[in-house]
Amino acid sequence: MKMKTTIFSTHKFEEPYLLKANNSKHQLKLLESRLNKETAILAKGSKTVSLFTGDDASAHVLEKLNVFGIKNIALRSAGFNHVDLVKAAELGINIARVPAYSPYAIAEHTLALILALNRKLIKAHNRVREQNFSLNGLTGFDLNGKTIGVIGTGKIGSVLVKILHGFGCKIIAQDVIENKNLINSYGVRYTDCKSICKQADIISLHVPLTPSTKHLINTKHISLMKPGVMLINTSRGGLVDTKAVIEGLKNRKIGYFGIDVYEEEEGLFFEDHSEDILQDDVIARLMTFNNVLITSHQAFLTETALTNIAETTIYNLDCFERQILSGNEIIIN
Repeated sequence: MKMKTTIFSTHKFEEPYLLKANNSKHQLKLLESRLNKETAILAKGSKTVSLFTGDDASAHVLEKLNVFGIKNIALRSAGFNHVDLVKAAELGINIARVPAYSPYAIAEHTLALILALNRKLIKAHNRVREQNFSLNGLTGFDLNGKTIGVIGTGKIGSVLVKILHGFGCKIIAQDVIENKNLINSYGVRYTDCKSICKQADIISLHVPLTPSTKHLINTKHISLMKPGVMLINTSRGGLVDTKAVIEGLKNRKIGYFGIDVYEEEEGLFFEDHSEDILQDDVIARLMTFNNVLITSHQAFLTETALTNIAETTIYNLDCFERQILSGNEIIIN
């Protein structure tokens, strides 16, 4: 008998990849609904659920899932800050994730934000569509020779370092583990966050969201930054105190701000709100700045990444099924 899995927050862009990777092995119940305390009942009858980044797997929701017989959670993401791991362990719910799907996708999108902001490509494109071919106000700067601060040099940060090195950038970095290969091959100099804020022309964030990194970019750190600094976040929205950034934009301390993630993106990103009245005053304020570029959590959105996410998710379901059949307890990291 096929194992039944309820997949929450299924998006049209990922559905064909999931179905292809599954190849009819598991019984997949594809839902557009996000997991929360009201929708948890939709998982009834399944042993496993699969969650995306916007799903709510807090303690209260996990308790409901447990009542409905859920024993496994397969995350379709590398991050797991939306899951209460302590409660999951207490309830005996196994957690699997997709630790790496395509660091190139995220790193390349990061560079796209940098280049688009620097060379004012959105403004230039809109002008040309209006038959305005003036170059006034479109001046950018050479990346060559600029100091770039990369906070977090894991898989994604390391790829970004390699790309930026090709542009002739000077790279300083911060991480709890120094990557010797980056030091030897690309001349990366490791330092602390305060020093990066003081020295970098561009700062890019690539660390996970933890209690210690929550609002890593705050009023204090922004005050240390160079006037006109470019700040990029393609990691997790909670790394940035958005209200502090808005103040930095208003007083011109921050000259450019590019984000693919937002700390209050739950219920906003991945959905069409074009007919709605925007209720989030903070992101509405961000959208008024012409030196801010926002994409809605699409950095991962490449064919390679979607294929790897789907295949790893189905592999994790395979492992869960073997666990159920054998009765042996396994933990998948």
